[in-house]
Amino acid sequence: MNILITGATGFVGSHTAERLVASGHSVRALVRKSSSLQWLQNKPIEIAYGTLTNPESLQEALKNIDVVIHIAGVVAAKNRLAFYEGNHIATRGLLEACKQYGNTLKRFIFISSQTAGGPSLDGIPVTEETPPHPITTYGRSKLAAEEECKHFEQYFPVTILRLPAIYGPRDTATLSFFQAISRRIKPLIGFKNKSVNLCYVGDIALAIECAMLAPIAGNRLYYIGSKENYSWQELSGIAAEVMKKRGVFIRIPHTIVATIAGVSELLSVFKTRPSVLNWEKRLDMTAQYWTCSIERAERELGYTPEVSIRQGFRETVEWYRTKKWM
Repeated sequence: MNILITGATGFVGSHTAERLVASGHSVRALVRKSSSLQWLQNKPIEIAYGTLTNPESLQEALKNIDVVIHIAGVVAAKNRLAFYEGNHIATRGLLEACKQYGNTLKRFIFISSQTAGGPSLDGIPVTEETPPHPITTYGRSKLAAEEECKHFEQYFPVTILRLPAIYGPRDTATLSFFQAISRRIKPLIGFKNKSVNLCYVGDIALAIECAMLAPIAGNRLYYIGSKENYSWQELSGIAAEVMKKRGVFIRIPHTIVATIAGVSELLSVFKTRPSVLNWEKRLDMTAQYWTCSIERAERELGYTPEVSIRQGFRETVEWYRTKKWM
């Protein structure tokens, strides 16, 4: 198939592009002029330039494309409008372009987030049937983008994938977790045990390919992630074992998290780029259950995660060390 990927220069996007190329597909990456191409260099990936909020600029990028995989989005912003512009409005622009110029389009895959559905409120992993209840502006902007996608289902099949927390080579978001373990510190937020669905990036790329190929996936929503949900105690213990670091558990009170988040947001006013850790992010960090069920994806997409948590942690740590990130 001929595939157009937005966000292919990023963490999830670059791994997805590599997997699809390895599977024999033709991949075209939609990028901005200012985008870094470091993860795409020396790979058989075509580069197309365009702006998501300007549908006319995407006409050439969409030529002869069978599948669009929309991964690009905004995970950090200084205000509510910026979140909606980067996630909701940008998605609408791409959908409009697909409607106008996607004459050969067979599937549109929108990469959403578990935050669009919100955390589990009772400890039972959320499913596609759980009423969405996002707790941050980021989550609400991704949910708005999902709703926008549904408006275009009459023009082409749309598949929505909600992703959990992700780790793996090239990731900067979970780097601090591994750095803490390297310093023999096992951080735990709050005094109640918290659980999370954490998935290796290679398995996310696998799930995207499964969704692209499964006929049943048109106009469907799926939670993607690992088969198991983990407590942070388990994850810290496994990471310490992989890194051969004993370490001690240190609990960080929610008040301390809130203080750090508030200060980080205040300081971001004086920076060009917004801080990933902001006042709202504390809500994500202090929620007790970021757990989900991938049963529908397993049943309908044939998706089965391939990388165990130990193997994934080992590969991630080795990559960080090789690149001297840690």
